[in-house]
Amino acid sequence: MLLGWLLFCVTFYYAWRFLGRDNPWPRRFLSGVGRIAGARVKVVGSKPDVAFLVSNHSSWLDVPVIAGATGSAFVAHDGLAQFPLLRRLCEMNDTVFIARGNRASVAGQVRQVRQALHDTGMLTVFPEGTTEAGDALLPFKSSLLSALDPLPDGIAVHPLWVDYGPETRDIAWIGEEHGVANFLKIMARNRPLPVTLHILPALAGEALANRKSMAAAAQKAIEAAMAGARA
Repeated sequence: MLLGWLLFCVTFYYAWRFLGRDNPWPRRFLSGVGRIAGARVKVVGSKPDVAFLVSNHSSWLDVPVIAGATGSAFVAHDGLAQFPLLRRLCEMNDTVFIARGNRASVAGQVRQVRQALHDTGMLTVFPEGTTEAGDALLPFKSSLLSALDPLPDGIAVHPLWVDYGPETRDIAWIGEEHGVANFLKIMARNRPLPVTLHILPALAGEALANRKSMAAAAQKAIEAAMAGARA
């Protein structure tokens, strides 16, 4: 089913590209992947028109879930770009690759992120840098927020909590589990997977002072939402 959906979407992607039209097919493909994997998504909070979403990260499924519900593109570390097919699929969805630790490329990466925001209206970053079990956050790293320091005019920064509820630990990709094994585990499920995207209020005031304050404030906001849900 996934292969057939991929071929269908790629065909229409290139047809739309040939016609020079705005191309919805990468987001439609990701939305379909989420549906095929069983995700049933509910959005809580208002979806902004132009925003940078700072999200927790539990599974590869976060990407199709977020893209399908918001139309977002993504900021990713350049390790993903080492796999040609994966890189091409990411590029089709306007992914911006960040070379972490390469100070010489920072200016170019800032331009890429700002251009992607201009083109797509929505970008999501996972500042934990890796996936976690979902019951507690890993420290948010500020390096992937460098393109927002200083914050461009007209760009809101919203924390985003991807909540799989009681299913979180069952689907989380953590520890030494291979990515393929996690993918197959989720695809082998025979029941729907409820997912709630909590788009939290935009950061404001001192929280927007710099990339470190944005990362810290986003983490605090998501942790507060998680604590409130458990209370």
